[in-house]
Amino acid sequence: MKNVFKYAVFSLLFMATLMVTSCQEEFEELPQPDEQQTLMASSTTAKLIERTSTNDGSFDNIVDGASCIALNFPYTVEVNGIQITIDSREDLHLIEEIFDAIDDDIDLLEIIFPITITLGDFTQIVINNKEELRALAEECLEGGEDDDIECIDFVYPITLFTFDINEQQTGSVTVNSDEELRLFFKGLDDDDLISIEFPVTLELYDGTRVTVSSNAELATAIESAKDACDEDDDDDYNDDDFTLERFNNLITECPWLVREVQRDAINQTDQYFEYLMNFTEDGGVTVKDRQGNVLNGFWNSRMTDHGILLNLEFDVLVDFTLEWFVYEIEEGKIKLYAEGGNKIILANACDVFNEDPNTLREILKECAWVIKKVKNNGEEIDRLLGYKFSFGANAEVTLSNGVNTSTGTWEITTNAQGQLVMAIVMGDEPGVSFEWLLRDLNNKRLKFDIEGTAYELLLERHCNDNMEDDDVMEIRGFLLDGPWRMAQFVYDGNESTAGYDEFDYVFSSNNVITVEVNADPIAGGLWRIIRDSEGTLRCYLNFGVGNNFIVLTNDWRIVEVSSTRIELRKENTGGAEDILVFEK
Repeated sequence: MKNVFKYAVFSLLFMATLMVTSCQEEFEELPQPDEQQTLMASSTTAKLIERTSTNDGSFDNIVDGASCIALNFPYTVEVNGIQITIDSREDLHLIEEIFDAIDDDIDLLEIIFPITITLGDFTQIVINNKEELRALAEECLEGGEDDDIECIDFVYPITLFTFDINEQQTGSVTVNSDEELRLFFKGLDDDDLISIEFPVTLELYDGTRVTVSSNAELATAIESAKDACDEDDDDDYNDDDFTLERFNNLITECPWLVREVQRDAINQTDQYFEYLMNFTEDGGVTVKDRQGNVLNGFWNSRMTDHGILLNLEFDVLVDFTLEWFVYEIEEGKIKLYAEGGNKIILANACDVFNEDPNTLREILKECAWVIKKVKNNGEEIDRLLGYKFSFGANAEVTLSNGVNTSTGTWEITTNAQGQLVMAIVMGDEPGVSFEWLLRDLNNKRLKFDIEGTAYELLLERHCNDNMEDDDVMEIRGFLLDGPWRMAQFVYDGNESTAGYDEFDYVFSSNNVITVEVNADPIAGGLWRIIRDSEGTLRCYLNFGVGNNFIVLTNDWRIVEVSSTRIELRKENTGGAEDILVFEK
């Protein structure tokens, strides 16, 4: 039978324990400058060193509610009835996303036992049930805090020496991590003597570094920095530690697009979707609807014990007029919530509003742009994957697969709200003819879409055919030196090599790939090797329509390559990976 740790029950018990617990911070006397360079393991300075090298367990407080312990990956949890495996710190965001999916429900998290945890001194313990975990969690300090110091870190390596009672050196050790340093101190008795080889460098929470040359300087540096930052040891994973000043600066520095509106438990998103909100420092807020009409109102904010409250007042927009709890602030998004089934989600629009259209024009003209994805009127047009746009200076644009080229016109304008739009007219290629709204402006990638609708265009920058990239050129050289045979093809989890492994695959210099039998072509398509905006090497294959090879069409990730073998992978819609291997 599975042992489970009921998160909600634990939270209540843990809070009850905290209510009857108190702690008193002792006055720590720092060493004087004339103190000997040897330290006793129980000294104030030694304890500061221990606390600075202690393992921080606060990153997974959403799971265990205790900053003095960390669960070892991987482990499994059940979140609101959904079972997920946590393999890394990034996976912890999945828990928060499930919690946030419904704002007014009760969130439950169950840990599937047994698990292994790491304590502050890097000791690892197997935990078999919720009672054992609760007992360890209750040893943490009040408020979820731990005893570690996180605002300053050692820069390794560091060399330490041991001494006997006569202060004669008995040994030395070089440590290269917090774990090694903490374990070194764990092996000492209280009256053992040690010393440190100076100078020692430490790095503060803001990235600045400080170098110390004595025990006294080291103790002073740690003591001065230990409370200089927010260690985020609390259990409020949604607070994002925003001060009122930071929130006010955030909301006024850019326009915000309305993504979701719910009022009195009724979904009003369709009515307000893509409305543009501009907050000004003097307390004014203007809202532009999709036709460009302007509605004016007022805003103010205040900090409470439960977080930030944002008050909105409009004469016309009654669905927005309310005092909203700032429920969550994440990258590019603000979530507002109020009791009674009220919610607003805003998306940051810094890049797509109030930008000089010339910026986008120049970015487009500098290089070619390869289509990574295009969806028009709900249809994802795979036959255009890997096609290359070239935007000319005289409003001319071409779209080519290396053999065929379509010509049209392009223009950068703004819509009624002031959002940048790329308008393309290409008579013989209706798949790209549209007024594309800019969503993400990046020198290496451009995204155009209307979120939640049936239109999306994603372009990857392609300068000088990536000829300056040695890896790209080497892989192209391997592929051009064919022909190649398919050694493996796994599609949607099924072994599908049979039927594709009897042909020759010939890669040509004009980005054309042909499938041949005894040197006779039976199918053809496009291929490209590029390094994308995230630095990933990719092989674009596009076999168009009307043949059995369209299942190979994809922007494959290159995972292994040599002069005789290339392995490609791509995550499919089911979350597994399709695999394609060519050999010769």
